[in-house]
Amino acid sequence: FNVALSLVLFRFIAKPCAINLGIQDSGPHRAQPNAILEKVFTSITKSPDGKRLEGLSKQLDWDVRKIQRWFRHRRNQDKPTTLTKFCESMWRFTFYLSIFFYGIRFLWTAPWFWDTRQCWYNYPFQPLTSRLYYYYILELAFYWSLMFSQFTDIKRKDFLIMFVHHLATIGLITFSYMNNMVRVGTLVLCLHDASDFLLEAAKLANYAKYQRLCDAFFMLFGVVFIVTRLGIYPFWILNTTLFESWELIGPYPSWWLFNGLLITLQILHIVWSYLIIRTAYKALMRGKVSKDDRSDVESSSEEEDVTSNSTKGVFSTSSNGSNRINGHVASSQWTEE
Repeated sequence: FNVALSLVLFRFIAKPCAINLGIQDSGPHRAQPNAILEKVFTSITKSPDGKRLEGLSKQLDWDVRKIQRWFRHRRNQDKPTTLTKFCESMWRFTFYLSIFFYGIRFLWTAPWFWDTRQCWYNYPFQPLTSRLYYYYILELAFYWSLMFSQFTDIKRKDFLIMFVHHLATIGLITFSYMNNMVRVGTLVLCLHDASDFLLEAAKLANYAKYQRLCDAFFMLFGVVFIVTRLGIYPFWILNTTLFESWELIGPYPSWWLFNGLLITLQILHIVWSYLIIRTAYKALMRGKVSKDDRSDVESSSEEEDVTSNSTKGVFSTSSNGSNRINGHVASSQWTEE
């Protein structure tokens, strides 16, 4: 269902929007056809070392820089186009925004939203309503899709962090459902959805070349992310799972695993918050958000080769993921995925 819905949105909503915004379905500069280099690229390595470059230079009578440029273009050739990335971000934006408002509407009338001690009264004999069930199933299906797509997308520098995040999230959703900890589970899900749609909105603005709007959404995302993940999450969620649950029902057998997963998420929150703050600082210093260190489109000129190390930013959240917290940022290509 998830895949079918995303395909419908791609074709009938996201793609027409992208075209109206002037986003072209064209990828990076294509590499010059060369049978020898293509064989090395497909059969041996996509990033040849110095020794192999020297050998290819002698074999082809090409300058080493020209061969490096060819491999760079060839790697970029397989990357998704801006239009594809726009459509993917619109799908994630639509899902995150919809599921967040669904969660808020559902939790607004839930007693445990206002008093977290209600998460543990009469545990584990708490009813599972249909609205709560569908909320869980939709979230679980979406995170499974992110998990699988991470292996088919371009591998990024935050691959391991995002893999751990998806694994911990799926583990928490499944584990809390099996142990009927769905009340506190809904709080965790809703809190994590609060900032994700803002990140995807920033990406959409970047792909459409609305730089100021892109930066504004990113800054707003950073504020919401830090407030929810470093403020509300530990003092509201972890407080009830670590202390209130211990007080009301005692250290149940799965208490250690459940809280271990929640603490793992908190560690990831700290890492990402640091990266967000670093990127925001660089943005203030330069007047715009800097390029993401994990951008999937490499520099295509010799000049960029020299300056890229000094101009790259560092923030990333979900890849397709992702970013991921698929997932995920670069502007003035910081949201390039």
